[in-house]
Amino acid sequence: MNRKLENSELERLDVAGFKEAEKTPIIVILDNIRSLNNIGSVFRTADAFLVQKIYLCGITATPPHKDIRKTALGATESVDWEYRKDTLELVQELKQAGIKTISVEQAENAIMLNDFHADANTTVALIFGNEVKGVSQEVVSASDAVLEIPQLGTKHSLNISVSAGIVVWDVWSKLHAQK
Repeated sequence: MNRKLENSELERLDVAGFKEAEKTPIIVILDNIRSLNNIGSVFRTADAFLVQKIYLCGITATPPHKDIRKTALGATESVDWEYRKDTLELVQELKQAGIKTISVEQAENAIMLNDFHADANTTVALIFGNEVKGVSQEVVSASDAVLEIPQLGTKHSLNISVSAGIVVWDVWSKLHAQK
């Protein structure tokens, strides 16, 4: 029999422990995300995988907001975040700092996620775009690479929070396989 664990048995970090923990070399950039629930969900994913930081760009709302809080479940307190008005300026700044910028988008010459090789010695900034328009073309063009999540069905896209969960987990798992 498999007994479900109680929350108290999960041995999760508290906020102070999260702040002190070694972070995964992943940064998340949200480029003009409209849905407050999607923003909150991405915070929870970032918390789950010890992401270094989230950048909230353009029209992306920032904490504190009740609809972000509802899905983030406190992750806005643990995960470092910063608001930036201009995504392109941020991408250029991160590239100059030696961070590999990667748009998650359907584009020419995109690398399929299953073919992507993560490097534990390189911090990656994963850029997720607007629910309708995706990552802006200027940001895609400025990125070091483009990752595409393979999709086999009839739909052309996934929900932004689902995409973030898939990509962050995939990169995290590839990094931890190197340890």
